[in-house]
Amino acid sequence: MWLFGWNSKKKYVYFFGEAKGLGKDILGGKGKNLAEMVEMGLPIPSGFTITTETCDLYYKSNKTYPQEVLDQIEEKLQKLEHVMGKKLWDPKDPLLVSVRSGAADSMPGMMDTILNLWLNDESVQGLIEKTGNARFVRDSYRRFLQMFGDVVLEVPHHDFEHALQSVKDAKWVKLDTELGVEDLQKVVALYKEAIKKATGKDFPSNPREQLQMSIDAVFGSWNNDRAIIYRKLNDIRWLLGTAVNVQAMVFGNMGETSGTGVCFTRNPSTGENKFYGEFLMNAQGEDVVAGIRTPMEIAELDRVMPDCYKELVDIYHGLEKHYRDMQDMEFTIQEGKLYILQTRNGKRTAAAAIKMAVDMVKEGLINEKEAVLRVKPEQLDSLLHKQIDANAKKAAELLTKGLPASPGAAVGQIVFTAQAAHDWNEEGKKVVLVRTETSPEDIIGMVASQGILTARGGMTSHAAVVARGMGKCCVAGAGEIVVDEHAKTLTVKGKILHEGDVITLDGSTGEVFNGPLAVVDPELSGDFSTLMTWADNFRTLLVRTNADTPHDAEVARKFGAQGIGLCRTEHMFFAEDRIRAVREMILADDVDGRKKALAKILPYQKEDFVGILKAMQGLPVTIRFLDPPLHEFLPQEEKDIVELSQIMNVDLEVLKKKIESLHEFNPMLGHRGCRLVITYPEIAEMQTEAVISAACELKKAGVDVKPEIMIPLVGFKSELDFNADIVRRVAKETMDKYGVQVDYKLGTMIEVPRGAVTADKVAETAEFFSFGTNDLTQMTLGFSRDDAGKFIKEYVNQNIFEKDPFQSLDQDGVGQLVQMAVEKWRKTRPDIKLGICGEHGGDPMSIEFCHKVGLAYVSCSPFRVPIARLAAAHAALKA
Repeated sequence: MWLFGWNSKKKYVYFFGEAKGLGKDILGGKGKNLAEMVEMGLPIPSGFTITTETCDLYYKSNKTYPQEVLDQIEEKLQKLEHVMGKKLWDPKDPLLVSVRSGAADSMPGMMDTILNLWLNDESVQGLIEKTGNARFVRDSYRRFLQMFGDVVLEVPHHDFEHALQSVKDAKWVKLDTELGVEDLQKVVALYKEAIKKATGKDFPSNPREQLQMSIDAVFGSWNNDRAIIYRKLNDIRWLLGTAVNVQAMVFGNMGETSGTGVCFTRNPSTGENKFYGEFLMNAQGEDVVAGIRTPMEIAELDRVMPDCYKELVDIYHGLEKHYRDMQDMEFTIQEGKLYILQTRNGKRTAAAAIKMAVDMVKEGLINEKEAVLRVKPEQLDSLLHKQIDANAKKAAELLTKGLPASPGAAVGQIVFTAQAAHDWNEEGKKVVLVRTETSPEDIIGMVASQGILTARGGMTSHAAVVARGMGKCCVAGAGEIVVDEHAKTLTVKGKILHEGDVITLDGSTGEVFNGPLAVVDPELSGDFSTLMTWADNFRTLLVRTNADTPHDAEVARKFGAQGIGLCRTEHMFFAEDRIRAVREMILADDVDGRKKALAKILPYQKEDFVGILKAMQGLPVTIRFLDPPLHEFLPQEEKDIVELSQIMNVDLEVLKKKIESLHEFNPMLGHRGCRLVITYPEIAEMQTEAVISAACELKKAGVDVKPEIMIPLVGFKSELDFNADIVRRVAKETMDKYGVQVDYKLGTMIEVPRGAVTADKVAETAEFFSFGTNDLTQMTLGFSRDDAGKFIKEYVNQNIFEKDPFQSLDQDGVGQLVQMAVEKWRKTRPDIKLGICGEHGGDPMSIEFCHKVGLAYVSCSPFRVPIARLAAAHAALKA
């Protein structure tokens, strides 16, 4: 059979060690690393890789293969049989294999794996005779039936769990390892019944059929729900698909001289340069990762099997040196012999990423540029999250303590299912997902939760690894808690908590507290400062902040802000001590009445600007004049209108008519910004006097100030000219009054597409401009940013948009307007400094675009300043 796009001369299947020069984009991360480890001479079970290109063509060909690929799989299978000295179909001594996924970007637990293939009733008997270990063989068979049934045949996972639990309950045992041979035979029989009931067919016994179905299932898992969610969450795009690795099985469940584990060359939570991991004796790898049994710390292996431990330590040192990064390794010990199953660059918390990067520079493993690029800007968001207040802990009720699997604080209502976590989060509730143990299917709930608490599992369990990758707080293996998903209760030491009750997790200590605890801002380490210094050395974009108060300005300064790119003056108007004067101004019938009311606001505005300019210590402060429409300052509810009429001593009907007269059908396109000043020039007069008076007073006191006045919503040069004439006139009058000259700038905010298209003309008046990309996106796309949230998720889900354009700049549309404006502006003012101050100013992808088009600065909220600094460094280094 010939399929479109298939090249019969091309290789799509490679034996480990054959694919020199091929990257992880073709072999997948797992396949590439297995090939490299084979070349290094490490103890790797033999196998072969089916490439990511095969996955791509599998989907393009309606989930089918041409004969050529099947022939290549058969060729490598025969080679594997020759190397291992066993046959896949030999009932007396069968070759058992695993079938595993492996994308170019690591996606732990998101795609599928099948172990112990080929086993059936006949080969089980042969293997028992060969090994003399009936328990091991029966245990491997029930595991294979469960994994194949779950992954390939799509039999509900809980059907197998219920069957296994029923046998354990009948024997009054807790652990799988306590079941005997006859018990495992009962489990196998129950599993077969579950498969027959769910599928209407007997379990397939042909090894070739099992293998092909398993390969299909692993390729199919590339597009399962959890893999798609994970790729979106981690912005993994442009990959062909997953590779498939078929590898000879080695067994950690052959008795007490066998075991399996997961280890990291450094601590993935803290970054400490200390061997870290867990293992279980008489177990298979899924037992460790799934958290079914709580494992032992890796250091214990030195006592249990010292020779294997020493060999493992030597290997981890070699792999970290080879890859020049922290490694996440899986290993199995079969009857005293160590095998490495995989290695990959390990997922880590933000704190760990920073410590590792700085330490590795000190160790000479990497350079400063590589260190900066090792830490993703998005990771810093979790580092800047709140921590539990130490004083609040002292008076809190400690429920239990588990393993500190992922640091940070989480305060939220208990939910017991991933779907509930998602649904409650959609309603605006903060939740903590509580599970006996998590599985990959829980990804949707983990994303929605503030934190995760599990009763079982260790530091390398699924919950721990995924939470660290997300920057989510996680406490794992809290063995004292009993979770009843059906009753929706959590019981600990006799105390019963119900769904909706609030708990607090401390992911740094593993503590779980009853009720909500107060949280505080984090303390950042010296390594953080070191990394940020390196980042600042490489970036060319300046980073300012959006701040409306002296407190916000001070916070931003601590985070390294180089000025204020947006100070929204309307936020000051809503303060309780001045909103009445604002309303008096709006309700006034004439200019004199408005000026009288504005005179009351003037001292408040001046006080605000004194505080902010002083806090920024000579750094530029861009002050945007009043932007929203006036109706936003007046009440809309009947009871509030009645109350205001009484307070203001205004006739109720007169007030209602005034409010009605200010109503607009589309206020975002209405009477706001520079348009207000054209109707009410006295507003700009008051604001200019407040800014320049504050600057004059500070300059007289010896404080350096750099105010920048920004006129919003300009679409016509003539609009800006009208506003600019007022600002310059009042500024001169104010400076003359104080006898002080202040070096201020006057510019505009580009939010209206026409302002961008005519930027060369606007630049004749404006001395600077900043893109207000929130409104520019709204007006360019024709989407109301206040309403688009109701449907824009579907645009992303349906792949119409890659990302929400109000969160990450639409580079092909809005971005082209930005680039056009930059080019036009520079024709008029070649040395002008241009910036961006919308929400996009803190988005790493948008920052990279800003660097590319030559903006001078980005401006973002105070807590995103470090993210923007690092993103700007990444942009410069990548360019």
